[in-house]
Amino acid sequence: MSAPPAGRPIVGVALIVMATACFALLDGTAKSLAAMWPVIWVAWARYTAQGLLMAVVLGPLRGRRLWHTRSPGRQGVRALFLLLTTLAVVTALQRMPLAETTAVVFTAPLFVVLLSRRILGETVGVRRWIATALGFAGALVVTRPGGGLTADGVLLAGFGALSLALYQVMTRQLSHQEDPFVMLFWNALVGTALLTPVLPWVGTPDPINLGTMGQVLGLGLSAGLGHFLLIRAFREAPASLLSPVSYLQILAAAGVGWLFFGQLPDVTSFLGMTVIILAGALLAWDGRKPA
Repeated sequence: MSAPPAGRPIVGVALIVMATACFALLDGTAKSLAAMWPVIWVAWARYTAQGLLMAVVLGPLRGRRLWHTRSPGRQGVRALFLLLTTLAVVTALQRMPLAETTAVVFTAPLFVVLLSRRILGETVGVRRWIATALGFAGALVVTRPGGGLTADGVLLAGFGALSLALYQVMTRQLSHQEDPFVMLFWNALVGTALLTPVLPWVGTPDPINLGTMGQVLGLGLSAGLGHFLLIRAFREAPASLLSPVSYLQILAAAGVGWLFFGQLPDVTSFLGMTVIILAGALLAWDGRKPA
C-alpha cells in the first residue's frame, strides 16, 4: 500500500512530536504499572487494550480489512519481535530510570544499519558506519560503569533495541504491500494471543482498582494514538525530516522521568544521549539518498 505524496512537512513534524510524547507517556505508564504488577500482565494489558480500542473504533468501518493480510506468517514473526521488545524494555524499566532506558533502546536504528546489508541487501556507506559508531559510543557513555545503571537492566534494554531493530527491518519489508492499520492490529492480536495462556502462571495482578485500570486504559490509548500519529506523520513529511525529530522521545522520556519519578539524568548521561541523537540525525540525513 503506497502512501500519498508528502506535502505538509510542518504538519508532519507536529504529528511526530505528539507521537513521541505519547510513546514517552506509554513507557512512563508501563514503568509505573510494572512497579506493582508482573511484567507479563503489563505487556498483556498494553496489547489487549490497544487491540480492543482498535476493534471498537476501526472495526465497524473496516470489517475484516482490519486484520486481513497477505503475509500472516511474516506478520506474526514481526509482531513477535515487538512483543520481545516490550517484555525486555518493561523489565529494564523496573530496574533503571526512564530516560537512560529510552536512550539505550534508541540504538535500534544503529542495529538496523548493521542488519540492512545482510537482510535487506542495502549498501552501507561510510557516513552510516561513522554514525553507527558514534551512536554506540553515546550508548557506552550512558551505560558507563558507575553511572547508576544495573548490568541486567542495560542488557535487557540492549536486547530490546536489537529486537526492535529486527521489528523495524521486517516493517520495512512489509510496508510496501500491507495496510499500516493491519500491521498495528496484528501487533495487538499476536501480543494478546501469546501472552494470555501465560497469565495463570504468573499470578494475579495486585492491586486492581480504579488507578491501575486507568493506567491500563492509558497504555492502550497512548500506544494506539502514538502509532496512529506516527503513521499520519510519515504520510505528511519525508522520513529524512521526521526521523531526527523522533529522537526527541529521549528528551520527552527525561521529562516524564523527572516529573513522575523524580529521576533526572546527570550531565554525563545527557552528553551520551546527545551523541545518540546526533548519530540518529546523521543516519536520517544520509538516508535522504537511496541506499
